[in-house]
Amino acid sequence: MSPTPLVHALLILVFVGFSDALKVPFRIHDVLPVLPRGISWPVLNNLHSAVDLLPSFVASVTPNNASIQWQGACFSHNQARLDFTADANNASGLGGAILYLKTEAAQSWTCMDLYIFATPYRITWDYYFSAREHTLKFDSWEEPAELEYVKQHGVSVFLMPSGMLGTLLSVIDVLPLFSSTEWGQNANLDFLKRHMGATFEKRSQPWCATIDPADVHSGDFLAVSKIRGRWGGFETLEKWVTGSFAGHTAVCLKDEMGNLWVAESGHENEKGEEIIVIIPWNEWWISVLKEGSNPQIALLPLHPAQRAKFNSTAAWEYARSMAGKPYGYHNMIFSWIDTVADNYPPPLDAHLVISVMSMWTRMQPAYAANMLNEALNKRLGTEGLDLHDILVETEKRGIAFDQLLTIPEQDDWEYSDGKSTTCVAFILSMYKAAGIFGPISSSIQVTEFTIRDAYMLRIFEDNQTRLPKWCNNENDQLPFCQILGEYRMELPGYNTLDPYANMNENCPSLPPTYNRPLKC
Repeated sequence: MSPTPLVHALLILVFVGFSDALKVPFRIHDVLPVLPRGISWPVLNNLHSAVDLLPSFVASVTPNNASIQWQGACFSHNQARLDFTADANNASGLGGAILYLKTEAAQSWTCMDLYIFATPYRITWDYYFSAREHTLKFDSWEEPAELEYVKQHGVSVFLMPSGMLGTLLSVIDVLPLFSSTEWGQNANLDFLKRHMGATFEKRSQPWCATIDPADVHSGDFLAVSKIRGRWGGFETLEKWVTGSFAGHTAVCLKDEMGNLWVAESGHENEKGEEIIVIIPWNEWWISVLKEGSNPQIALLPLHPAQRAKFNSTAAWEYARSMAGKPYGYHNMIFSWIDTVADNYPPPLDAHLVISVMSMWTRMQPAYAANMLNEALNKRLGTEGLDLHDILVETEKRGIAFDQLLTIPEQDDWEYSDGKSTTCVAFILSMYKAAGIFGPISSSIQVTEFTIRDAYMLRIFEDNQTRLPKWCNNENDQLPFCQILGEYRMELPGYNTLDPYANMNENCPSLPPTYNRPLKC
């Protein structure tokens, strides 16, 4: 006769209670895969998440510092040191190094620690399941710049905080975020509930509003949240790092004949390119209804006072000047990174960002140049430097790379393909042109705004009685118009911040509360 589920549960409690106090043959993480599915999977789901897939920075090991120590996921005591080696036979003639990593005090007999080791010029990994001194050999440095970097900053060591099993489970957890299935949608909702405190309350029918274009005006803001498929997964991660409860935006415009249009940065054309477009409302609306991402869409009408000063002619002129230009990949990440440490959800940090940037530069140099290098050159006042040259230049100037990332983007910067605007920067640049920001317009860099920063601006309708009758359904009671979606949209902080000079240039954004000081 097999043990009852209660017995299994008691065994789990025993392992949980004692594994932290003493070394046991197995830890709960180790034995769960062999327990009955009805017991193991609910517990596994509570012990890991997609975030566990991210490595956690533990140390930079240089030849000059003393042995670095930390606690791992498996081994409680770890220490590392780095010794340079001089080998006249290696390819570069620069020598290499050996990293010594000593592991002690395993928490069970079956656990192991998984590590990633990185410089801006290489990324490698290794795993350890025995308590002893391990070695990782760097046969030769890629170039003199890598040698100099390691002398100054060392080799960055990252720990996969959930160990081997947790990391594999996290891979399983993150893959469905990008699936165009109900499974994928549920994965996105669960991630946002767990890491951002979203609720996703189900709405009563109808989920799709019958919109009267006569009630929509130039400058009205469209906030879009996709929760399924490729864009759903991407937006979920974007929301998590920025604190935005929407992942895409567009804006309404009316022409002289009263026809309604949508202007949008990030519209996919026939070639699969993300560009800026101005398209008729009906065409845009039909396209979103056909999307497989199950978009939730809110219309945020401008306040009557803002609408009165909205210069529609100037807005159209700006939109037409940008039509056909590519989406603002150049400065996309810089609207998010304002501070040295307080914009990276743990375990993300600047060390991991630079390592990923470096790896991406090696794998996709053209994309890396588009998304990173031009913007970093702008911040240094240089031209044409690749990432590794940029690192050398920052070293010469005594600027830390994490500080370089925080230098505010400037709206007047011209990139190789013109002005660079993300979906929200495009709208706010239009608002600047149309006079929404008034006399402080020149003191606001809208390319520093995230979607959250935009919908928090106190420029939208604040009187529910003035919202169109077709807006929302009778049970929503939202301060804006939700025009599509099965879940009630949340926009925390909506319509609460008056614009001010240098707005959003130095704001933290740490989950789950994403607290921001006034006037940051």
